[in-house]
Amino acid sequence: MERDQLVTTLDNLLEVEQFQDYCPNGLQVEGRGELGSVVTAVTASLYVIERAVERNADMLLVHHGLFWSGDDQRIVGPSRKRLKLLLENEINLVAYHLPLDAHPELGNNAQWAAQLGCTTEGVLEAAELVQYGELSSAVSVEELEEKIKEGLRGRNPLVIQGHQHPIKRIGWCSGGAEKYIVQAAEAGLDAYLTGEISERSYHEAMEREICFFSCGHHATERGGVQALGRWISQQFGIEHHFIDEDNPV
Repeated sequence: MERDQLVTTLDNLLEVEQFQDYCPNGLQVEGRGELGSVVTAVTASLYVIERAVERNADMLLVHHGLFWSGDDQRIVGPSRKRLKLLLENEINLVAYHLPLDAHPELGNNAQWAAQLGCTTEGVLEAAELVQYGELSSAVSVEELEEKIKEGLRGRNPLVIQGHQHPIKRIGWCSGGAEKYIVQAAEAGLDAYLTGEISERSYHEAMEREICFFSCGHHATERGGVQALGRWISQQFGIEHHFIDEDNPV
């Protein structure tokens, strides 16, 4: 399959033009023009790029690419090492950030809705990347923690129990969205799930009486790239392999 055809298809599928992002979405580094295999990963780290080279990948598709607003634009140090490997091996680097968080079927947040068994009602008006909905039945904090743990492949989330009553209405947003606990509480949700946590998150949870689950930035964003990779394989017959670098953050 031609690279440009696939990238255009993905750009349209994920509606990249609808997002104001902190990075370029789509093709970031140009490699060979014909594609037979795609490797997916959360982040285009040196470790991941080395594994992509070992697998003779034609494309590396990630959530976190190489270029970010506000970063040092010089190609030195780790940036040089990553880019050099990609160019020497003609591997295309394609990245989708916010569009892959938000996609209603393939996105990171959609994967978490499925894992939680939650019916999605919509997004918070004050924080449009945060989805919310209801569980089929109310559960205890411990029961929800176990369900989350399944999605984290055995990893224990950090739980701040802001109240003692059962949980039914929840909000979630993958990655580093801990600041939206305020909007989740103001929306009357019983619990909020995201990747990262900050010092103030504890106080917000306790004083606003909402249960907070910090599940890991990397861990909450494994699902989207895997779902997109499977979609590519099913639609176009391209070989797909997911590389997971076990990032504890």
